[in-house]
Amino acid sequence: PYVLLNYMGKPRDVMTLAHELGHGVHQVLAAGQGALMASTPLTLAETASVFGEMLTFRSLLEQSSDRRERKAMLAQKVEDMINTVVRQIAFYEFERKVHTERKNGELTSDRLGEFWLEVQAESLGPAIKLRDGYEVFWTYIPHFIHSPFYVYAYAFGDCLVNSLYAVYQNAERGFQEKYFEMLRAGGTKHHSELLAPFGLDATDPAFWQIGLGVIGSLIDELEALDK
Repeated sequence: PYVLLNYMGKPRDVMTLAHELGHGVHQVLAAGQGALMASTPLTLAETASVFGEMLTFRSLLEQSSDRRERKAMLAQKVEDMINTVVRQIAFYEFERKVHTERKNGELTSDRLGEFWLEVQAESLGPAIKLRDGYEVFWTYIPHFIHSPFYVYAYAFGDCLVNSLYAVYQNAERGFQEKYFEMLRAGGTKHHSELLAPFGLDATDPAFWQIGLGVIGSLIDELEALDK
């Protein structure tokens, strides 16, 4: 097995490598399910990749004692997590608007641009100014074309992994085997079945709050470095 990526030795490249290797590990473990059932559903497609990122990030952060370095790492991680959750949800909202409106007829490029600006303005808030020309930036998201509605998997996966990571931090033993079993399942089980051994329930709002709380705690940790 192999993964393809650009690698220049920068911190972001290390995180990307951890992410893509997570996908590789997931597929290797799930290979026993056969060609038809090895592929994971969207709800779990980003689980191993994002979990690998989190493990790598925490390891690198713990090894660093330099204040500026830690601040840079935390800032990058917070930005990445906001992009993974908030931004991807905005992408999903854009897709939903487009597909819903398409039922009524063909859409012009201007109308697509209007949808894009609407969801981005709502997502980013007043602190970010969207300049002329940004209305066409939806075209650089390949998922909209070749993998419609995939983007929510990033937000789902990030919050799911954050909740899983909280369990991992508090687990005395047994987590690793349960985690590997979840990855080995491939596409054979619903995410509710796979999360049950960890005591997690995605239908419970508290489950998602745990995931969002991890992002909040990282922001608090980052802000504390400025005091």
